Amino acid sequence: MVVETYLHGPGPVYERVRAGGRRIPEGIVFVDSWVDAELGRCWQLMDAVSEEALQQWTSTWSDLVAFEIVPVLSSDEAARRALP
Repeated sequence: MVVETYLHGPGPVYERVRAGGRRIPEGIVFVDSWVDAELGRCWQLMDAVSEEALQQWTSTWSDLVAFEIVPVLSSDEAARRALP
């Protein structure tokens, strides 16, 4: 899960996306995203080969967005890991 906080509001981010897409490199697949109602943060679910690949992608947006990368599991996978 990639948590984005817009540094200058959502406008510059959406303008860049409109002009050139998400600019996601090979090895990362965009799954879905959600934005808070105040348009200040976005949560993007990404399927990535590695955290390093995500860091490569986020570095291209760091002038507009602060990022937190949170590795997540499906609920089913979490249950398998939690229960003997």
